[in-house]
Amino acid sequence: MAIKLLIADDDPIIREGFKMVLGADEDFEILECVENGLEAVNYCVNNQVDVALLDVRMPVMNGVEAVKNICEKTAVKPLILTTFDDDEYIMDAVKNGAKGYLLKNNPPEKIKEAIRVVHGGNTIMQDVVLDKIKEILRTPKPNKFINDMFSEREIEIMELISKGYSNRDISKELYISEGTVANYITSIFNKTGLEHRTQIAIYYINGGKM
Repeated sequence: MAIKLLIADDDPIIREGFKMVLGADEDFEILECVENGLEAVNYCVNNQVDVALLDVRMPVMNGVEAVKNICEKTAVKPLILTTFDDDEYIMDAVKNGAKGYLLKNNPPEKIKEAIRVVHGGNTIMQDVVLDKIKEILRTPKPNKFINDMFSEREIEIMELISKGYSNRDISKELYISEGTVANYITSIFNKTGLEHRTQIAIYYINGGKM
C-alpha cells in the first residue's frame, strides 16, 4: 500500500518538484500540497495522512509549530525537509516530535528512503543535523540533573546518551549488558513519554524539560 503524503512548502516550485518526483514512485501517494503550516495541520487533522513533509520557514505557521500541532492532534509522522540547518529550528523540531530532519539538497532516493524509514516508525537525522545537535549538547550546563522519578542508573544512562554514547559504549562504561541498557532506556521512554534517544539527550541537558 502506498505511503500517503502531505507536502507543505511556501515555494510553489519546491512543492511541485517534490510532487513530481515522489508522485512518480508507486510507493507514494501525494494527497495534497499546501503552502503553510496551518494548512498542513488542518489537512492532517481531517485526512488520513501517513507522513507530512514540512518546510521550516513558512508563513502563517512555521514548520516547527506545525510539527507540534500535528503530533498533539494526530498520528501523522512529520518529516522536516529544509534548506536551513539552523540550530534553533533543529532542536525545536526534535523537541516538538519531528521524526526526521533532512536538508532539501539530498538526492531524491535518499529522501524517499527517509520517508520509508519514518513511516516504518523510526527516526532519521542527517549527519550534518546530528553533528549540530551533538555540538549543542556538548555545551556545559551548570545544573546537575536531579529527578526522583528516575533511578540513579537511569540518570547515568541519560547522561551518557547526552554525551553521544551508543548502547554498546554505555554497556562498557557501566559494566552491564547491552540488553540491560536497552531495558533501562525503555523504562526512561515509558516514564517520560519520549520517543527517541535525541529527545532523551535534550531532556537530560535541559534538566528534565523538553
